[in-house]
Amino acid sequence: MTASKPLRGTLALAINSALLLAAFHAQAQQASPASPDVARLDTVTVTAERRAEDSKDVPVSASVLRPEYLDAIATSGSDVRVLAGKVPSLNIESSNGRVFPRFYIRGYGNTDYTTYASQPVSLIYDDVVLENAFLKGFPMFDLAGVEVLRGPQGTLFGRNTPAGVVKFNSVRPTIGASDGYAGLSYGSYGTMTLESGLSIPINEQWAARLSVLGQHRDDWVDNTYNGSSLEGYMDSAARLQVLFQPGDDFSALFNAHARRLDGTARLFRANIFEAGSNQLVDGFDPKKVFNDGHNDQELRTYGGSANLSWDFGELALHSITGYEGISTYYSRGDIDGGVAGVGPGTIPYSSETAGGIKSLDQWTQELRLESQYDGPLNWQAGLFFFHDKVQGESFSYSTPASRSRSDWYFYGLTEQKNTSWAGFGSVNWQVSDRFNVRAGLRYTYDKKTFDTLAWDSKDSVGNVTSNLAALTYPEGRKIDDSQISGDVSATYALSPDVNLYARYARGFRAGSFSTPSEFSPTLTSVDPEKVDSYELGIKAELWDRRARVDFDVYWMDIKDQQLTAVGGTSNVVQLINARKSEAYGAEFNFEALLSENLRFTLNGSYNHTELKDRDLSTSTCGSGLCTVTDPINADGYAMLYGNPLPQAAKWIGNATLRYGIPVGDDGEVFFYTDWSYRSEVNLFLYESREFIGQPLFEGGAKIGYNWAGGAYEASVFCRNCTNQIRATGAIDFNNLTGFINDPRIVGVQFRANF
Repeated sequence: MTASKPLRGTLALAINSALLLAAFHAQAQQASPASPDVARLDTVTVTAERRAEDSKDVPVSASVLRPEYLDAIATSGSDVRVLAGKVPSLNIESSNGRVFPRFYIRGYGNTDYTTYASQPVSLIYDDVVLENAFLKGFPMFDLAGVEVLRGPQGTLFGRNTPAGVVKFNSVRPTIGASDGYAGLSYGSYGTMTLESGLSIPINEQWAARLSVLGQHRDDWVDNTYNGSSLEGYMDSAARLQVLFQPGDDFSALFNAHARRLDGTARLFRANIFEAGSNQLVDGFDPKKVFNDGHNDQELRTYGGSANLSWDFGELALHSITGYEGISTYYSRGDIDGGVAGVGPGTIPYSSETAGGIKSLDQWTQELRLESQYDGPLNWQAGLFFFHDKVQGESFSYSTPASRSRSDWYFYGLTEQKNTSWAGFGSVNWQVSDRFNVRAGLRYTYDKKTFDTLAWDSKDSVGNVTSNLAALTYPEGRKIDDSQISGDVSATYALSPDVNLYARYARGFRAGSFSTPSEFSPTLTSVDPEKVDSYELGIKAELWDRRARVDFDVYWMDIKDQQLTAVGGTSNVVQLINARKSEAYGAEFNFEALLSENLRFTLNGSYNHTELKDRDLSTSTCGSGLCTVTDPINADGYAMLYGNPLPQAAKWIGNATLRYGIPVGDDGEVFFYTDWSYRSEVNLFLYESREFIGQPLFEGGAKIGYNWAGGAYEASVFCRNCTNQIRATGAIDFNNLTGFINDPRIVGVQFRANF
């Protein structure tokens, strides 16, 4: 295979950077070593190979967010979307508010917002894969850290990971430990967060940890149409972990968790883009809307897991059983964002819809056997099983609508069952003191079946009529796929502190259904997608472990990528395959302890994505509402060749700084700030002047005092300190509708560690 010019350029950049870093490190080694009393960075641990390792030794592009950083960015009552732009190549957005987050790594994701949407970024929470996007919004609290593993991770993790994995790791109970913390913050718009974690020692064999979270915000947006208020929420979650450890050769960790969310759905705002431009209209006020539809959102989730480990000396066996469920989900919004025939702007017709989940049950089981030899060769092998059954609901309402959930004119109830199993194995060979090789293979079988349980509408007097006969299934109600994926990598130590690595990986995502809707009662399916990824990188510790840096370049070739096409005259989602897409770029992380009291981090990424299918086309904004810049074919569709992937930010950057001033024997005044930048993003598959999200530059700051050796902390904070408001998504079938990021939050926080 002949490398493209961009690929050759990125490879040359990697090689030159490696040589420069090696030379710099050699000079640093010749300098006098630091005093033993000099503070050094702690080790960054990742579990990309399903065991804890120093990140420097793992041949994967990875970032780790640690508790102090997570605490700082969560003070505004934020959900998982707050992680967007906080590490290289990561973007997260949602058209469903605090639920249904859509993850993108290296620009590779999926904008599908339907009940059964599949994503190429997998979320792993306490070693259990959360497959359905409604589960992926489970709140972050009492975490030991968040790992972002970029590139295909399909050998050892769950399923559907061709873009990468985001991994949440809770603080676990420890035998005999009785530590904990409690934190309370309060800020603008009545934004409040209460978070606590408590380890409970039971006896010499049992321990527990209870973690709770409560987040609240008042309704802060005035609806000038009817005098109501919107955008508030009450989001609460709890987790109980119980550890049984009778000896060194066996442990069992049991986990039970639940979430309850009540609030308003994503707030859509009609005609907020200037025609012919992506700028917000003059006079735009984020605190006001003009909606005649009802707005409501509720979600109830629960789950549990059992993580069992046996240590047989040279072998260890792990069993992870997980269950996740949704008992209630309902989200209803005014999709046109205004009042038909009135405004703001031109709104040709009313659109008020709702989505729901009647029930969701997900079961996972993993068995994994790993060696623990003292020699240079070790291995892992295992089996993975996944099954879920989801019943999704869709509603359409007449506007203005009553507040009754049953006041619909169209209702659909559908069911999808998904069963998947896999066998996997990997080897790790330490060829010499400097050279390490890793390789793995995975075979995956995946089957989905789809059924329509109800397809009803109401006549002019409110009688229910069934339209099941109108449904068509040209490609059947079952799809099944199988695929072999895997990876191979090599690491070479230039010195004890500098590693070079190269990695090839193939990822796989099973085919999906493009489900029927009120406007398109046809069930179709798309083919599975495959990605080949090539990566070169360098990881180093500098200045006697007072700084660390890693840098990588990558190239991805995506075949049959599953894409979501929307647009036209109705709110219809259609899944399509692009025969080929490609992405390439570079990422870096830098962290330095500039002095004992001054810590600095800087990271960033460049991601180029491009659709390479010359025949791929899609409908565009309804009724010519936007200014399409793509070529238009004879059918009036936009030709997509050369376009970037949706929500793929070309540039992402993030910097943090913490400076502390000791006070007395056990106190400290500190200043902490973090800033993130995300360049413009294309909101749809086609390109238009209006639907390009502007660059977003957000910052946070925290000034406080801690005392009693860090046991207590009081601070003031701000998030989105400059109050930069940007459209983060849009709806294009009715008018120039958009939705925006969170406003500035200013508040106070108190935290106690015990």
